[in-house]
Amino acid sequence: MIVAMYQMNIVPGDPEANKEKVEKWVETICHSNEKPDILVLPEMWTTAYTLSELNVLLKAEGDEIEDFLSQLAKTYEVNMVAGSIAKREKSTIFNRALVYNRKGELVYKYDKIHLVPMLDEHLFLTGGQEKVTTFELDGHKMGAVICYDLRFPELARQLALEGAEVLFILAEWPEARATHWEILQQARAIENQFYTVSCNRVGTYDGVEFAGRSMMTNPWGEVLAKGSQSAEESVVASLDLSQVEKIREDVPVFKSRVPHLYK
Repeated sequence: MIVAMYQMNIVPGDPEANKEKVEKWVETICHSNEKPDILVLPEMWTTAYTLSELNVLLKAEGDEIEDFLSQLAKTYEVNMVAGSIAKREKSTIFNRALVYNRKGELVYKYDKIHLVPMLDEHLFLTGGQEKVTTFELDGHKMGAVICYDLRFPELARQLALEGAEVLFILAEWPEARATHWEILQQARAIENQFYTVSCNRVGTYDGVEFAGRSMMTNPWGEVLAKGSQSAEESVVASLDLSQVEKIREDVPVFKSRVPHLYK
């Protein structure tokens, strides 16, 4: 399974400009020699973290982004883990991840549960109230979390227990905590024996420099592909999902669990 991520430099507060960038990237990557099976975008890619401007931006946007993503997936017959967007529900704004299949059908949505206190997310956004669950693309179970969620191993473990073979991590992770970004991904991959696929942004906004380093890590904790710290680029790798079952048999962590003793 070939996965391609867009390590993107997001234009702050300009959904139309970002849509144009994404559309050009999708067209280019889908016409490459090895057409990807799954495309991945970063967190809040339509607006960046322009939190104080979201009320105005979302009044103008409506549902156009969802229609745009659905049409892209359908046109290019490609699955999309389409990053996350700021999504209004009445008077509430969520940080929402969206997943589309090759037919352009929305197969999963997830509202970020853990809001980042260091960025005052809780002052502008509402945390999700639904549990993470797996979704399927091309017959394989997968899961998705958003940025700060990576620090909470309970989410990744729950998805692994439901049979996830891949965990997507959609992010705007800062350079200041780049070491955590890399190590936590490898830890989640090793402890849950699945692939981790993280799509981060690059560039700076409001004095924050972002870490880039979008990564794909196999269930053994080995990094298969890694973006640079600062370049806008595609990060592409092939995932052999049969390795998930093999490694879970070789090192039977899940069979060794004794959860009744963990409380």
